[in-house]
Amino acid sequence: MAERKPMLDEFGIIYEALKLLPDDKLKIAFLESLAELEDNECHRRRSFPKTRLHRVNGVKQAIYRADITKISGWRIHLQYEDGQIVLKDVIPGQRHDDTIKVIRSKKGRYH
Repeated sequence: MAERKPMLDEFGIIYEALKLLPDDKLKIAFLESLAELEDNECHRRRSFPKTRLHRVNGVKQAIYRADITKISGWRIHLQYEDGQIVLKDVIPGQRHDDTIKVIRSKKGRYH
């Protein structure tokens, strides 16, 4: 069995995403993205083929973003705290280009 990286959802991001995502295809893609982010082997190899996990440039904090699907533009923002993944936000497709603006609008979530 694959090792899992602990994931915290203190802001209800999973619930929010399942409410906001417009169709079942994106909801399934979201759950697949979470599964890849939880997979410790992906972190060990630093290889995230589905989510393309990468650090957000232009902010001091270590904030990362992952694709739900590349084409739709839906993204997940997260941070690492004490060796755990902490989900911070789900970003709708039409807002994914405004990364810094989205982060600043919810700065209380990010450390």
